[in-house]
This record gives sequence, structure tokens and C-alpha cells, in this order.
Amino acid sequence: MYERSQLKNSLRIISHPMKDRHSVAVGVWAGVGGRYEENKIKGAAHFLEHIVFKGTKNYACEEIKQKIEGVGGALNAFTSEECTCYFAKVPTKHAEATFDILSDMILQPLIMKKDVDKERGVILEEIKMYNDLPQHLVGDFLDQLLWGSHPLGQNIAGTLDSVGQMSFEDLRRFHRYFYIPSNIVVSACGNLSHQKLLSLTQEKFGRLNIQGSISCVKASNEQSAPKLKFHKKPIEQMHLALGSLGFHREHPDRYALGILNIILGGNMSSRLFNEVREKRGLAYSISSGMKLFKDTGAFIVRGGVHNEKVVEAVDVILKELVKIAKSPVSSGELRRAKDYFIGQTLLSLEDTAEHMFWIGESIVATNRVETFKEAIRKVEKIGASDVKRVAGELFKASRMNLAVVGPLTERQESDLEKLF
Repeated sequence: MYERSQLKNSLRIISHPMKDRHSVAVGVWAGVGGRYEENKIKGAAHFLEHIVFKGTKNYACEEIKQKIEGVGGALNAFTSEECTCYFAKVPTKHAEATFDILSDMILQPLIMKKDVDKERGVILEEIKMYNDLPQHLVGDFLDQLLWGSHPLGQNIAGTLDSVGQMSFEDLRRFHRYFYIPSNIVVSACGNLSHQKLLSLTQEKFGRLNIQGSISCVKASNEQSAPKLKFHKKPIEQMHLALGSLGFHREHPDRYALGILNIILGGNMSSRLFNEVREKRGLAYSISSGMKLFKDTGAFIVRGGVHNEKVVEAVDVILKELVKIAKSPVSSGELRRAKDYFIGQTLLSLEDTAEHMFWIGESIVATNRVETFKEAIRKVEKIGASDVKRVAGELFKASRMNLAVVGPLTERQESDLEKLF
């Protein structure tokens, strides 16, 4: 289903030709993100992602955007905890020109002082914006509870101090160190042959020399007592994030965790949506989610609730976690969750860009890709006892963490502490 190659300098290439499409999605990945940074350069991966768009050896800032958007394409990038991706989706006939631009962005960004100084202000405003958004801020606080001073416990964008003092020399060193062949993956999906992609990649990246290996600080996945963080903010709604340390990316129970997530808070049919929103009217927004990293992970419940109902809402959430850890889910509920997983995965993989993300991130993270059929086989093997067992592992009192942002009273803080 997927075609793979590797250049002599260890750069990896993966593609999924889809000849019936009229588009091609291409991503160039660097295996570096927020968890690879020291405190003094926290936010460097994200900062560099911004700066790459300011110009390269062969393309000025406006050219980068116009040559792709001007033919009906879309260009963007993102930085996560463990990778950075520069990507574009374009009509098929513009694939080669687009690849030339993306490769130049990765290989030859100018990283000029004037651009860094200007963009610093943009990123500082971005950090302030997220700090002003309680639903984002509460997630940052939960990450701090889960991983403490480890880079995973800190915002990917960095801090006002770290970004404020980061220099263009810092970003150039960061680029030289992490953007090396063994740490780069090229992925593509759509109406493009693998041989053509390999030829383009060899032409642009083949001359790069093999360099050193990349590593990051291992994260702890152990916790012995619950942790709570309250942040008073005069807003109209309480925002909460409740979570426990979970499974790493290749854990054998990761698919059982995915099914558990769907049942608890993955859609409008979920238990938390029904109990917290539909039956009790405590929240507009209530959902659950997962984070999966190479050596750790987390299961998270997030919600925005009425200021006077935060204690009741947390109590209901905790009771639902205990319930699913003690009693097996019904066969009908399990079947619906599996079908939801299968359907959502299938729908996303029909899109060239989403499929490109699937295979590219998999190679960056684990150096392998599970096909859709392989994933479905694993999902179909999951039983009610697996979901119950996984819930029992995760939802122990000693592993629970709660962050709340809003106009908390002392009584509410005390009542929340008692719940834990």
C-alpha cells in the first residue's frame, strides 16, 4: 500500500500514490519539536518554523506564498512536541515546483537578524494571546502537573523570557543541529509516483552528508499522588482539564485506549457528553482526548462549565471514570465505538493531506506505518475486558491531576481537593 525508500545519507521517503486524485500533498518533516529544547531556547523549534517562511536562498518571503497559493494550493507548517512539518497541497501539475520550494525552506532558510527581531514580536503576541485564552491556559497547567519541569510540561511556543532573548545565531545553530538527513522524512500522497518523488528528493537532498544522531531527555511516566492547580481569573466560565499519565505511542494497548476515549468523551454519543451536558446541563464543551509520545502519554478530559457548578461537574466526571474502570461496557457501546473509529479513520484517509500526515508522522515517530487494514484488525480484537482493564490502569487516584482556571472561591478549592 505504501512505498518507501531511503537515501544513502539516511533521509527517509514514503509515499502513497493515489492516481484517481487531482492533487498532491507533500510534507517535509524534521524530527524535532518542543521536547528537544533546553530552557534557554524553549520555543526554538516553533520560532524556526516561523522564520523559515521569511525567505530562503532561492525564494523571497512573498514568492514562497504566492507560488503555491497563486496556483490554488495551500501552504502551512506546524510544530508539535516531537516533530516539525512543512507541507503543501497543490494541483498535481504543480507538484514539482512545490517540492522545490519546500526543500529550499528546509535546506536553505536565510534566518536573518532583521527577520528574527521582527518575528519575535509576533510570537510574543501569540504567547500572550494563548495565555489570555483560559481553555488553552488550563491545558498548559495540566501539562505542568503531568510532566513538571521536563520540556513536555512547557508550552511549545516557549516563554516570554526565552523567546525574548533568543537570537538568530541560536536559531541557525538549532537548524544546523536538527535539520540533518537522518532526522528528515519526506512524505507524499496523491497523483504522484514514488519514483518521481524519489528522484526529486535525491536531487535536492542527496548531496547532504550523514551527520550525528538526535536524542531527547526521557520523560517520567510515574506518579505517586494526585496534583491540583488552581488559577484564579475573573471570567464567565470555569475551564477545567483533568488528566492522568497514559501510554506511549507504541504501547500494545494504544488502540484499546483509543476506544476508551471514544466511549468516554470522543463524540456527542459519549458518556461524558451525555452525563455532563445533556442530562445535567453543566457544560457547553466537554470532551476527552489523548497524547501519545515516544516514552509517555496522557489521557485528558477538558470542559468549560458554569462558575457555580465546577465541583459538581468534576464529581460527575470522576464518577464516570470510576464507573468505566469497574464495569465492562456493553457490546452495543463497544461496537459503536469501533465503528466510529473505523469510519473516522477511513474518512480522513480519503483526503490526500490527511493521508500524508498519517504516513509522515508515523515514519518520523516510529519508522514504520500501520496500514488501515492492520489498524482495523487490532481494533476489532479489543474486548470489553480490555477497555475495563485500561481504564483501571489509568484512572487510579494516585495518577489523577486537575487544573482549573476561573473565579474559584476558597470553598470550591477546598471541595475539589476533597474529591481527590
